[in-house]
Amino acid sequence: MAALSIRDLDDSVREKLRLRAARNGRSMEAEIRAILASAVAEETPRTDLFHALVDRFSQLGGVDLEIPARNTPPRPAVLPE
Repeated sequence: MAALSIRDLDDSVREKLRLRAARNGRSMEAEIRAILASAVAEETPRTDLFHALVDRFSQLGGVDLEIPARNTPPRPAVLPE
């Protein structure tokens, strides 16, 4: 495994890392490893149109539409031969 040194880390960042590690029951080193592993984990990108639209507009909320009652029975589809 590789070793990594971080220079010029702000004292407030170090303190926040220490507190976060304590909350998660880990050493600071283990917490930093978990943070880095999570940051570089590959996400499967959604490339289809449906998910792109959902991602884009989901924050706007949904719409409740009234669906009218059907007055006629459904017909079978007639397909050309």
